[in-house]
Amino acid sequence: MPYLLVLLVLAVVLYAISSPFRVAAAGGAPIAETVDAAALGPDPVAELKAARDAKYREIRDAEMDVRTGKLSQEDYDELNGTLRGQAIEILRELDDAERGEPG
Repeated sequence: MPYLLVLLVLAVVLYAISSPFRVAAAGGAPIAETVDAAALGPDPVAELKAARDAKYREIRDAEMDVRTGKLSQEDYDELNGTLRGQAIEILRELDDAERGEPG
């Protein structure tokens, strides 16, 4: 019985750790989609700032992965373009939200 518990925990951990690789292998889809300003809650500026910070972390993680050899340069170039495009869209939505304009 303890072996089954250990195997179950190990499977969950491996699944969680491998999620960025599974997403990238499924066509380079972004890890997190850009935020739809219309679907934001009562404080869209705070949520967009959180989305911006999360996107910046994803970009830094990808840079670290290519430097450490976990990600090939070709994969990095594709992922980096996608992530930076999403970051730009989030920044535009954040600017609009801070000005009070509909996104």
